[in-house]
Amino acid sequence: MSASFAAATANTRIAFLLELARRLHQYGTSAPRLEMSIDLCARRLGLQADVWSSPTAIIISFADLALGDEGVAQTTQVMRLAPGDVNLARLCDVDAIADRVIAGELDLREGFRLLRTLGAPDTRKAKAYVVASYGLSAASIAALFLQSSWADLAVAAVVGMLIGAITLLSATRPRVAAASDAISAIVATSVAILVSAFVVPLAIKSVVLAALIVLVPGMSLTTAVREVSSGHLVSGMARMGGATATLLKLVFGTVAATEVCAAFGIEPNNAVLPPLPAWTDWPALLVAAVAFAMLFRAARRDWPAVIVAVIVGYLATRWGGAFSGRLPSAPFGVFVGGLVVSALANLYARTRHRPGAVIREPGILLLVPGSVGFRSMSFLLERDTTLGMDTALLLVTLLVSLVAGLLFGELLVSPRRSL
Repeated sequence: MSASFAAATANTRIAFLLELARRLHQYGTSAPRLEMSIDLCARRLGLQADVWSSPTAIIISFADLALGDEGVAQTTQVMRLAPGDVNLARLCDVDAIADRVIAGELDLREGFRLLRTLGAPDTRKAKAYVVASYGLSAASIAALFLQSSWADLAVAAVVGMLIGAITLLSATRPRVAAASDAISAIVATSVAILVSAFVVPLAIKSVVLAALIVLVPGMSLTTAVREVSSGHLVSGMARMGGATATLLKLVFGTVAATEVCAAFGIEPNNAVLPPLPAWTDWPALLVAAVAFAMLFRAARRDWPAVIVAVIVGYLATRWGGAFSGRLPSAPFGVFVGGLVVSALANLYARTRHRPGAVIREPGILLLVPGSVGFRSMSFLLERDTTLGMDTALLLVTLLVSLVAGLLFGELLVSPRRSL
């Protein structure tokens, strides 16, 4: 520990570490990485931190390293927090502030102040980017995975932006936030059925799934399995419970809207329109990469890295699926995609000295099997138990394959940074 840190009071060091933990949690850091980051920073500041992190709380006990092994925790802090969302730009800022404080370029009070300023609300431009990212994500998913028509793609994009607006509005309304997933599903299904009945035929399930794809908790399920596999059982199971609740609310919304439309005699047109030509996959992949950079709020300087990560992850998954002689979304293809993205993220972190999350989080978004979980719940609510259980088994297989790929990627290229 440097002399400047030794001169700082314990309260000053603890305050900085608590704010660091709060920001890491707020910007979507998983429990293992958050606990490792705080432990390493605490040791550099002359403290020992015993950290317990979950999706909704952090508990940290601090002891002074100067007291040696006989030192007991001098203070314990409990922070009740809302589940975080990935914000790559601010996560990189948090990482840079922590590095500068540890290097002695910033004192602890200034580092604390800079961390606090990161909690400022998003600007209108940032919110507009988020709404646009929902629409672009929906359109690209419809083109890449769902064999949709041009009409399906256009309606999915519009409904996706509506859902993005609902999500932003619910962020400042706690009572609405609890039901926002169900409200979004109701809006998406109702709009798709009305457009199909009175304007142009649509593939209803494909449009609804594409529009809701950002809300489907595939990333949460993947993070939950990663946490459980690393021994963080409480955090992993809590996150999995939250993801399951989200799936249930989305499925309930789609079923409720379908039943209400049927009760009013509104039936979708079942005519089949020609699917998109095969060449649209490549523009759709590029649009998806840009949309994910906007969705994860990456800084403009990181957009090229995010775009490359998304494209490489998708191509690796397709190659793995083709190599195994099965569909591109086959378990082996997902394993290869996860391995490549994880190794690339660690390589990026080692060479650029920035969080590997810039590559890892958007890179696996096209690999996470959230849509499979949504379909499984839908089949079960429709009382198609056999198909629902078969789809649930596929969900588990894909999750295990993806997490195994991420773990083997870290073995292939060892990480030097906890983020």
